Amino acid sequence: MNRHTAELLLLAALWGASFLFMRVAAPEFGPVVMIALRVGIAVLALAPFVAFDPVARAEIRAAWKPLLVVGISNSALPFCMFGYSMLYLNAGFDAILNATTPLWTAAIAAIWFRTRLTRAAVLGLVLGIVGVGALLSDTLRLASASIPSAIGAVLIATLSYGFAANYSKRHLGAVRPMTVAFASMGFATLLLAVPALLTLPGAPVSVRAWGATILLGLLCTGLAYVIYFRLIAHVGAAQAASVTFLIPIFGMIWGAVFLGERVTALMIAGCMVILLGAALITGRIRLPQTRSV
Repeated sequence: MNRHTAELLLLAALWGASFLFMRVAAPEFGPVVMIALRVGIAVLALAPFVAFDPVARAEIRAAWKPLLVVGISNSALPFCMFGYSMLYLNAGFDAILNATTPLWTAAIAAIWFRTRLTRAAVLGLVLGIVGVGALLSDTLRLASASIPSAIGAVLIATLSYGFAANYSKRHLGAVRPMTVAFASMGFATLLLAVPALLTLPGAPVSVRAWGATILLGLLCTGLAYVIYFRLIAHVGAAQAASVTFLIPIFGMIWGAVFLGERVTALMIAGCMVILLGAALITGRIRLPQTRSV
């Protein structure tokens, strides 16, 4: 195994663990406070790489408006939606639904950018919908009335990621990715500060929840972004993005090992179908060319 493969696996393990840590911390902190701490800690972790770089400061001054939009759509909103969903859903289930992000990205590109979808992309979207439907058919049988809203929150989060990906491509193509990560999470921290202060937990928070939140911000966000952008620099954005296909696997493993979550056959099947759809959309799997007779 070479170094870049090891870094890719580590990145997937870290981002997969984010669902585990949110599942532990969200019930005690509440979604908004937990996420405000997450992005705040991540900003502190990334600051040595960006804050003292004059080029980065110039980029932030020149592009602060689109960076603010990305701070909302790629951090503040989706992170809070995932935080809310973690009050009711398993970590592994959320990790699987996170893999729908490429589906939303392709759909928004087709609608917004008028990007023509290939046959593979159309098939990928259909498979993604089928995979999500399979997951929902299993999960919606649960008694809790909050389950549908929690699933809706996850899908809003991945839709927001899809919007952010397209918006960044159009408005932040000239800004270095590490600057985008630092500035967008900085804006997210500022936006969430007041709501977090207004929703502070009424009871003392356990050491376990504090530890999960610190690890969420420091490892799963700060360190993970450093690794991600190292991978982009060394192997390219397309190869680095393949981490999407590994995150659900680690999310299910961590949930099962540390939280005792049950992994059903339907969850595995739905995950495989969603990942197949994502692979078709991103070009990881190509359909054979049709030949005219």
